[in-house]
Amino acid sequence: MATKQKPFGGYGVNFKGCSDTLEGLFGKKPISPSEMTKLLWAYVKKNKLGGKE
Repeated sequence: MATKQKPFGGYGVNFKGCSDTLEGLFGKKPISPSEMTKLLWAYVKKNKLGGKE
């Protein structure tokens, strides 16, 4: 019987304590989902919010 393993490459993001708004992060104009993802990951990296679980 196989034991349950963690998924490969587990990466967690924790936004606890962040006070920035989505409008402040993405701006007021509509943007594409791909641009939204780029901005979100840039924010996570800049503020060191992610890490291996």
